[in-house]
Amino acid sequence: MKLKEYLDLKPLYYEKIDYTRMPRTYEKIKSSLPAPKIVHIVGTNGKGTTGRFLANALLSMGFCVGHYTSPHILEFNERIWKNGKNASDDELQEAHEALQKILSEDDAQNLSYFEYTTFLAMLLFSECDYVVMEAGLGGEHDATAVFHKTLTLVTPIAYDHEAFLGSNIDEIAATKLNAIQESAILGTQSYDEVYETAQRVRGEKSIQRVDEILDDEDRQKIDEISKKLALAPYLVQNLSLSIAAIKFLALAYSAENFSYPVLFGRLTKIAKNITIDVGHNVLAARSIAEALWGEKYVLVYNSFRDKNYKEILTILKPLILHVEIIAINDERAAEIENIQTVLTNLEIKYKLFKEIKLEFNYLVFGSFSVVEAFLREYYE
Repeated sequence: MKLKEYLDLKPLYYEKIDYTRMPRTYEKIKSSLPAPKIVHIVGTNGKGTTGRFLANALLSMGFCVGHYTSPHILEFNERIWKNGKNASDDELQEAHEALQKILSEDDAQNLSYFEYTTFLAMLLFSECDYVVMEAGLGGEHDATAVFHKTLTLVTPIAYDHEAFLGSNIDEIAATKLNAIQESAILGTQSYDEVYETAQRVRGEKSIQRVDEILDDEDRQKIDEISKKLALAPYLVQNLSLSIAAIKFLALAYSAENFSYPVLFGRLTKIAKNITIDVGHNVLAARSIAEALWGEKYVLVYNSFRDKNYKEILTILKPLILHVEIIAINDERAAEIENIQTVLTNLEIKYKLFKEIKLEFNYLVFGSFSVVEAFLREYYE
């Protein structure tokens, strides 16, 4: 069976969560998997760009590098990047056939979509010196947590996926920080509770803050790179965390190692008047508002039911000319009537999205699904 047909049969989540399934399966097959140096990235926001900054830098230094990220925008291939390119359909199919031979029939059937694709990525990274591995929505129980990690990077932690991770910042942070095995670097955090939780869970682990690792020379390079790539403030934070990782790995670097564009979909201009961003939570909205402050946009938007879209729209309101609601094909999507009610209460004008008009600037924001729906319409 072709990989993509096989994955279509896999559940994204199980009603009954089994945190032992992935570790149990890993113990059975780990001798058949490669063992590169893994930099694990956990957090709420910025995992993708932090990982791609780091992966591109390592590649420019001559290393064989893999980057595992999720979810994807248009094609599954985006999740598995190796040496500057997304995995091809042929490479994915070959890895799928190899993984089917390694797994027992029961294990192959029982693994979730994300668990299966995590093993698939590791097979594709068989020749890599370094693998930058982004956690899904979790931390200690995430599928990516089973492998031995050289280092864990912690991007900003905030409220998101509370049903899975916890009802307050302390609980969410503990779930994510418990993924640390030996060493970690904390990126700049918006909530002091994250630092307090790190102190509580550290035990024998080495946990440093990003500012404890960077020196004045690093900050000069960060400023140079940021100006060259025209980075928004939140992307500068992600860049700083990736450079701290380079220093932890005891590798010499220059500003030229960070000459690659930012990961697609992160405050990306796809046309003169169209900016897209896959952010989908309150912290992402604050980062966008800071980056685009003083400008006005038509907001192309939709949301999942479990997101705090009232607060998100409140934060973005100073940037908004009006909202155009785009339909998304996802069972988790909020009822359009509920979003309309929030917009009415916030006194934000709205209508359904139909077309792009040249006289307006557009910001497409709300989730990977929103950006995907927009791009499919835009490029048709």
